Amino acid sequence: MEIPTESPKILVIRMSSLGDIILTAPVLRNLKHRWPQSCINLLVKPQFAAAASHSAYLSEVVKFQGFFKTARALNSAGYDLIIDLHSTLRSRLLSALLKAPLKIRYRKDSLARKLFVNFRVPSPALEKHTLERYLEIFGRLGVPVNHTGPLPGDWNIYGKTAGRDKEAGKAAANSSSTFPALSPLPAVGTAPIKFCVFQSAFLGDCVLTLPLLKKLKEIKPDAYITVLTRPETAGLFSASGLCSEVITDNKKTTSSPAGEFFRLARELKKRKFDAAIIPHRSLRTALLAWAAGIPLRSGFFTSAGSFLFTHKSHFSWLMHDAERNLTLLSPLADGLPPAAPAMPAPPCLPAPEAGTLEKFAPGEKITIGINAGSAWFTKRWPKERWAALVRKLALKHGSRILLAGGPGEAAWNGEIARMAGEENCLNLTGKTGIGELMGLIAGLKLFITNDSGPMHIAAALGVPVAAVFGPTTRELGFFPCGERTEVIETPLKCRPCALHGSKKCPRGHFLCMRLITADRVFEAAERLYKA
Repeated sequence: MEIPTESPKILVIRMSSLGDIILTAPVLRNLKHRWPQSCINLLVKPQFAAAASHSAYLSEVVKFQGFFKTARALNSAGYDLIIDLHSTLRSRLLSALLKAPLKIRYRKDSLARKLFVNFRVPSPALEKHTLERYLEIFGRLGVPVNHTGPLPGDWNIYGKTAGRDKEAGKAAANSSSTFPALSPLPAVGTAPIKFCVFQSAFLGDCVLTLPLLKKLKEIKPDAYITVLTRPETAGLFSASGLCSEVITDNKKTTSSPAGEFFRLARELKKRKFDAAIIPHRSLRTALLAWAAGIPLRSGFFTSAGSFLFTHKSHFSWLMHDAERNLTLLSPLADGLPPAAPAMPAPPCLPAPEAGTLEKFAPGEKITIGINAGSAWFTKRWPKERWAALVRKLALKHGSRILLAGGPGEAAWNGEIARMAGEENCLNLTGKTGIGELMGLIAGLKLFITNDSGPMHIAAALGVPVAAVFGPTTRELGFFPCGERTEVIETPLKCRPCALHGSKKCPRGHFLCMRLITADRVFEAAERLYKA
């Protein structure tokens, strides 16, 4: 395929999301390398236009303004080459309507993904990273790939404006595509080593990151450790005594995801960290650590952004998540003890608030608590089963059963309390912070829960845990760690159906949870209570 001009006008279509747009940088860089005088435009959704405008290689960022309106505007521009890196039905139809002598589309391999998710059919195509798929278009164009990875000059994210430096873009397109040289860590005693630990996942993931922080302090006792996490889990880290600073990532609440990304990148850049430890396996997190200019970046091979790491650790589903996380410290020490770590106990966890139960239920002795909710619907054991269990436990032990949960689970737990009988429940759903929740759990003799964050808190506090597992399995590495724990599950070939769970059962039968009876969980609870 040949373009009959050395100054072609090129349109790249990549409408979402932020991470995928940032991954277009090597594509834009190679285009600029081959056609230095080209005019390259990028079509994005309006909410990503500000982020895309930071590219040093783009002449213009075009906002998607509706299908036909956008098609008319693009046709009037007169493109020589159209590259579809979005490859959805909408982008394919749009590309078909556009007039250009040459059109090309990247291979998304959607069928291979669906076959693997639904029927466990493996495919070599699934081993390719999205960036590799993007770069395959150059083989069909007959253009050599000179740049295979992102570079700091790709995005001018630190300036006060979103203006593009054209000369910098030309220079960057013709420079080496290798990563910057790895700066060694300063020796202990010459200067405080500055680490940033990236963990902005769910509460349970954050609890399972605490052993990593504890080990990091043992390896580098004089280090300055910062944790980047979400606001709702910031208290867990700040009260742990294992870090010097907590920075909050407002990615779930911000009205401008791109603005929040660049705000954090600038803030992290100013702190001049020596190393990033990245247990969170998202592309956005890897991009953030890279954009912050942190020279040593340790993460998992399975991360969506692993190509941005300087050090990569093997990720095994046969290990507990707390143990897996410790492997990320291998670049910092000659070796780590091979034994699996025990779950952290106080003071690794923040000290539970004393007298919490007395504050909510004066004079009562409540020894059993349940966490019936989850962010994922399929990880919730049916509320009818929870209600039946609460009635049996309340009758057997002659006391109310604590119902714990976050504000988003208030309606769910409220229905369980109604079905179980309000007289049998102390429903504190949405009424406690992390410190109060820990104080309540610490005083219990038994905690019964779905696969969730409070499950890991209870296990870390040494409270016996009975955990109901449905769509997830022990093999994923997130089971409660401790001698006095028990996982109640049903062996089915369709398990696990997802890493975290989903909104509904992919098979429609939900047998993983429906086959677990209240009597079965009650029997497990009684075994643990007496232990």
